[in-house]
Amino acid sequence: MRELVFALEYEPGCNKVGDALADHPDTRVRSLSLHATAEQLWRVDHANGTPDALDAIEDAFLTSDYYADCLATGDCGATQTAHVLDRTDDTLVLYSDWERTNSCTSVPHIAHDHLGDGVLFETRHEGRHYTWRLIHSGEGDVAAFFAALEAAVGDCARMEMLRTADTTASVRGADERESGLPSEQESALLAAVEHGYYESPREIDVGELAEHLDVPRSTLTYRLRRAEEHLAKQHVAGEQVQGEPPTTR
Repeated sequence: MRELVFALEYEPGCNKVGDALADHPDTRVRSLSLHATAEQLWRVDHANGTPDALDAIEDAFLTSDYYADCLATGDCGATQTAHVLDRTDDTLVLYSDWERTNSCTSVPHIAHDHLGDGVLFETRHEGRHYTWRLIHSGEGDVAAFFAALEAAVGDCARMEMLRTADTTASVRGADERESGLPSEQESALLAAVEHGYYESPREIDVGELAEHLDVPRSTLTYRLRRAEEHLAKQHVAGEQVQGEPPTTR
């Protein structure tokens, strides 16, 4: 089995969910499951945020002229329905069913065309930054998949490859450093430290740092958050191991 991780950075107006999330930067959406056939797609999305943010996300899913995850930017004639499965003050769970037409497509359908059946998907949507993790058999044509995806995305999003690896590999991929971070996150973290982002008070804000690095603000924010999340979990796991009492026989 092979793992394929990439990100799409949407332009404003190209993805209604991304626009709603951009207005609520502390909110995120992740997919719990994702399945596609040549004609249909089903998925469950789990959103966390404030009540106002969840209202905006719910509206984006329920009132769009096209499926919120379609790569089209207008009404493509597809039949789609969305239902709220659960809603609390800080959590929204949505189920969507989309029946495509010849003029619309999506990441899962492009993957189905070029990577075959049985592809598993995990997604994380923060702001206009949309990260996809695909697990596939390794027998498909990854180059053709990316070529078709790039053509479908057009000028609406910037694509970025983050990782491709054998899921059973026992060694760290070439794009990860000693810290276990992908090189893009490692570089973002180093730049943040060097330019005083973590000083108190801060010597630079995330917008200024993003401009200096010539990357979108949302991309830099995403990279720093993921790097911080990884290092925090790594630290806690290390502390727990060190604090374990010795085993007795």
